[in-house]
Amino acid sequence: MLSIFICEDDIKQRERLKKIVDNYIMIEELDMEVALETENPCDVLDYLDENPKKMGLYFLDVDLQHKINGIALASKIRERDDLGKIVFVTTHSELSYLTFVHKIEALDYIIKDKPEEIQRRVCDCIQIANKRHLNDKNPDKKIYTVKIEDRVLAVPYEEVMFIESSDVPHKLVLHLDNGQLEYYGSLKEVEQAIPDFYRCHKSVVVNPNNIKEIDKSTKEAEMVNGEYCLISARAMKGLLKIVEKV
Repeated sequence: MLSIFICEDDIKQRERLKKIVDNYIMIEELDMEVALETENPCDVLDYLDENPKKMGLYFLDVDLQHKINGIALASKIRERDDLGKIVFVTTHSELSYLTFVHKIEALDYIIKDKPEEIQRRVCDCIQIANKRHLNDKNPDKKIYTVKIEDRVLAVPYEEVMFIESSDVPHKLVLHLDNGQLEYYGSLKEVEQAIPDFYRCHKSVVVNPNNIKEIDKSTKEAEMVNGEYCLISARAMKGLLKIVEKV
């Protein structure tokens, strides 16, 4: 589980940020939780000292009305959590250069005077942090990244059955083990992004690892979740060879 930390001295800003984070985690059913929300940077450091090896996503204000400002806090967090994802949410756009001076490697620097962007960018940061967290935990785990409107979803290969052209122009349908997602894209882009998958039909790219059975008479592949996808006569021989090796 990825722990989320919020350090913000303005209680209204802190409550608003926590609400955005909690709602997004719930809606997307992400394996995350808000471990700590506080105005005191020392609380964050104490928590990390008491819970070593904790990997986190940190939303920090720069001006915390404390002897330890957000930039200094980020540096101290980096000493304790070198894989942590740090996001600054602040009114001080002029201080962004300090993140480079201190080599903090911030994930994002969100300015509070653009409230219409805060929610979108916070949610984007959560998705990116989640994807990187999965990769950090298991570097061999392969992920397919899908952008749906303002959301960026990290989908493990193992959950993908197949991807097919939608009836809507320029859109694709991603068939997962427990549902479907529609998004803008092309099958050519999918082939380039996921060479492990196979173009089994002009309108379908399939995950061979999730094929349960191939019916040569109907030219269909039954997937492990019970769905079926089409196979062209031209692609049948190549797909059979791949499935035999799986």
